[in-house]
Amino acid sequence: MTELVLVFWNWWVLALVLLVVELLAPGFFFLWMAASGFVTGCLLLLMPAMDLELQVLVFSVLSVAAITAWKLYGKKHPIATDHPLLNKRGAQYIGRIFSLYKPIENGEGKIKVDDSIWKVHGEDCDINTKVKVIAIRGTVFDVEKAK
Repeated sequence: MTELVLVFWNWWVLALVLLVVELLAPGFFFLWMAASGFVTGCLLLLMPAMDLELQVLVFSVLSVAAITAWKLYGKKHPIATDHPLLNKRGAQYIGRIFSLYKPIENGEGKIKVDDSIWKVHGEDCDINTKVKVIAIRGTVFDVEKAK
């Protein structure tokens, strides 16, 4: 049986394939694996006698280290956006004032926001009382009487 021998450009082709996969499935996961493949190819170019097992080990260690470093960096430096509440629909309503759609009785009532009805929690109030959304818990707004 013949032994598998990888040349430096094989790792570069793998890196290119991983870059194409990154383009198709974005998320900065395959990018770091591609970089690891490129570095492994460069190391093999400098040290052509490197065993296949060592090559795979270098590629694996570099991939795990790069992905872990990126995840840690992403947690420390979140991406700033001009629409931080874009996918947090309920949080967009905090601070706004609405009229009660259904009176708050025993701490629970409803408000109408655009074309949807939301449950609210707060002190008992009559229908059409103006309330201000102060917090959200799941799909229930915490409200207080508007001043």
